[in-house]
Amino acid sequence: MNTVRSAARRVRFASLGASTAVLALLVTACGGSGGGSTAAPKEFSYLTNTENATVKTALGTLAKGACADANKALPLKVETVPQTSLDQKLQLLAGQGALPVQFAAGNAPALTDQLYKSGKIADIEGELKKLGVLDRIEPGAISTIKALYDGKMEVLPYEYNIEGIFYNKKVFRANGIEEPRTWGRLTKAASTLQGKGVQPFSASGQQGWPLTRLISGYLYRSLGADALEKVRDGKAKLTDPAYVKAAQAVADLGKKGYFGKGVGSVDYDTSFNTFLTGKAAMFYMGSWALTNIADKKQNKIGAADIGFMPFPAVAGGKGSIDEYPSNVGLAMTLNKKTFDSKVGDWVGCVAKNYGSTALKDQGSISGFKPSSPVKAANAVSGDVRDRISRTRRNVLWFEALFSTKATTVSQTNAAQLVSGSMSAQQFMRTVQDALDSK
Repeated sequence: MNTVRSAARRVRFASLGASTAVLALLVTACGGSGGGSTAAPKEFSYLTNTENATVKTALGTLAKGACADANKALPLKVETVPQTSLDQKLQLLAGQGALPVQFAAGNAPALTDQLYKSGKIADIEGELKKLGVLDRIEPGAISTIKALYDGKMEVLPYEYNIEGIFYNKKVFRANGIEEPRTWGRLTKAASTLQGKGVQPFSASGQQGWPLTRLISGYLYRSLGADALEKVRDGKAKLTDPAYVKAAQAVADLGKKGYFGKGVGSVDYDTSFNTFLTGKAAMFYMGSWALTNIADKKQNKIGAADIGFMPFPAVAGGKGSIDEYPSNVGLAMTLNKKTFDSKVGDWVGCVAKNYGSTALKDQGSISGFKPSSPVKAANAVSGDVRDRISRTRRNVLWFEALFSTKATTVSQTNAAQLVSGSMSAQQFMRTVQDALDSK
């Protein structure tokens, strides 16, 4: 199970690097008046990526339990494709007017937005209001979805993750380090650890995004929650001094050796293992890591000795430490043309019951509020869940509003930034050039 989830995570966060060619093909297929079958569906058909076992497993449980009546009227039918083939499959089905009732929304927000604009995706917020279940969605999840989809709720939050820094409490205690709340104290802690022979951070340079997440974290804290929206809207450029400063701050961590040796060759699983076996003191990651933390075979530190902290404040910065980078995973959405009363029964039941089912059975945190209390697997899990329930506004990640080309350029060059083979100015110029080329 953990291997499957780990693979899904690797694919998910590289997914925004989907090819521009695929997006162009999908746009062509989706152009026009909307299309799609208007016949009442005979099944609650669901297309998802093979790597994501969590959602289909939870839906299967609901079909046999809380949603048995909805399933009797409209039987659940799950189809899977590898995530690398998902966009092509959606392109084909959209062109044929044969999208299923519910489907994984594609590898980039821009792709999903095109489906919505072409009339193929339901007005999910409106439908949830009609069903009287909009209040079953965490406000923070709604905020994240709308930030991704230009103010519209185009997807359902079957997963909801916030991001921050997991840290080894035992190592912190042994070295007299308190949880750092500012960037200055974070770098001081890293220096202390390095001096004691402890690797400060674990990160996957091979994936790239665990490093670029640090750049956006610094930007959000220094410039405010709209820092990257301004880049998208042309009001700022990544090459502006304040933006380059953020890249330089992260490059400095690498220059001082805080990511260990050969970070560019470290893959996702190795970065997890480095932290969970106590070989590194801190690990920037999302709340999906709670599953790995709860696994005693993987976690040699012990869940009781792992803490979670938000990205620290930057001195004089405009951002708030209470705003967490967040995402809704590989989001799921609904076909507008097939959304009838039977589909509504399914969706209403999911909104009321999915949160508890996924949390209880798989330890998966979603954007659906649990319908009943579920005991946290450990203290850090309970802490993260409490933070999620309290948050009202979140921020996104570095590449969330980028083109697919810029996303790829950013993530493939991140390791060079922290290894010193590319300057902060060069890195930001390279990504900005990719954004400008579109």
